[in-house]
Amino acid sequence: MRYFVAVAEELHFGRAAERLQMAQPPLSRAIQQLERRLGVQLLNRDRRGVSLTAAGKTFLEEARRALDAVDAAVRRTRRAAMAKPTLVLTTKAGASHELLKRLLDAYAARPGAVEIDVLLCEIGEQRQLLLNGRADVAIMHAPFDLMTGLESVEILTEGQVAILPASHPLAKRSSLTMAEVSNVPDLPIARWPRHDFTYPPGPGPEVRSQSQLAQLVALGRTLLVIPASSRAWQWPEHVAVPVTDAPLATTLLAWPAGIKSPALTGLIETAKQLAEQFKEQVAA
Repeated sequence: MRYFVAVAEELHFGRAAERLQMAQPPLSRAIQQLERRLGVQLLNRDRRGVSLTAAGKTFLEEARRALDAVDAAVRRTRRAAMAKPTLVLTTKAGASHELLKRLLDAYAARPGAVEIDVLLCEIGEQRQLLLNGRADVAIMHAPFDLMTGLESVEILTEGQVAILPASHPLAKRSSLTMAEVSNVPDLPIARWPRHDFTYPPGPGPEVRSQSQLAQLVALGRTLLVIPASSRAWQWPEHVAVPVTDAPLATTLLAWPAGIKSPALTGLIETAKQLAEQFKEQVAA
């Protein structure tokens, strides 16, 4: 499977062999043996090079998932064998900072709490880190993050704000609408990567990190719309303005479906208690 994924991603036997640190002939034989076992042709081979068949495209997706599951099993098993138990929590750098701190502090006060390592990542990376076992649990946001293959509990549902350069005329407004923030000629809205890490069309800059976003906003090159609690990272050069008709954003605690250790169960219970506290604050 690993051999096939390398060839499928490189679409070149020579480059795949170099990546795998092996000779090309045994790699070619291994792929041929795999095709015989499956009874299907995975690759088209001709003078122009290598391409995936329809079956090959399907097997590439399945192989990636299977290899992630194997890697995850190894990583989780090794963590379980550590003398000092730990949970690895991943979250977008700069996102939901205050909420995350409250969650970590509340969990640390529980009897039997284990150490939590925080793994900061970029936009849209949490799911993959969960599926390949590099992380046990994640802070994610609906409806923005892909949740397939994950279980979750809701912690906080809130409105969204536009982050603007403080010098821009719109920064003086008390509120904005999505139509207004989507049609600012001199300040195009930033384009976030989709779930397949490609970008939607549009005039705004392509962004992948909070630090990149922060500087582009401060330079007057873009604006963005984010959950209100994620504004903790904003710079002095930024202003946050509520967007009245933006979709509500929900912060979630998520983990791989069917994977729930005693330590993770304790963190989930803490998240549920925190969610009740947020509801009581809103009601008050």
